[in-house]
Amino acid sequence: MASTTIDGADIRLPATILGVGLGGFVDGIVLHQVLQWHHMLSSTGSDNIGIRAYPVDTVPGLQMNTLWDGLFHVVTWVAVLTGLALLYARVTRSRGRLWRSGLLWGWALVGWGLFNLVEGVIDHHLLGIHHVHGGPHQTAWDVGFLLLGAALVALGWTIRRGATTVDTCAERR
Repeated sequence: MASTTIDGADIRLPATILGVGLGGFVDGIVLHQVLQWHHMLSSTGSDNIGIRAYPVDTVPGLQMNTLWDGLFHVVTWVAVLTGLALLYARVTRSRGRLWRSGLLWGWALVGWGLFNLVEGVIDHHLLGIHHVHGGPHQTAWDVGFLLLGAALVALGWTIRRGATTVDTCAERR
């Protein structure tokens, strides 16, 4: 007989992957498109690995940055779809209860925070291919991005710790 409850271990991976994808979408949509603070390759030419410059104030530079922003969005979209598919496979009944669960959203916040931490360390600090907000205070913006990631992980961890298992048959009682 199938389990009637979902606990944190059941949804940890899918919810975290979902959070990574959603966090990537927020980054790409808000920082890349709406605020236009940076694009995937907006700091090339002064990066740490020697990629040729793709300045965003030229048509060819903006075309290359738009391409890489699009590829970034494809990866985040695949992460969201993967997280949803894994959740769908693991939760076969009463999915509505799961969507209201602190377990799901706690783990999703952990995933979003992990996205910020990994992307921030790799792209902003190690590779230097872009920064959160270029200019004289770019290091402060990059560190702030990492601190936001750490805060999201801590908040998600706290929410999921306070959550209870999800009874997928409760409405039948």
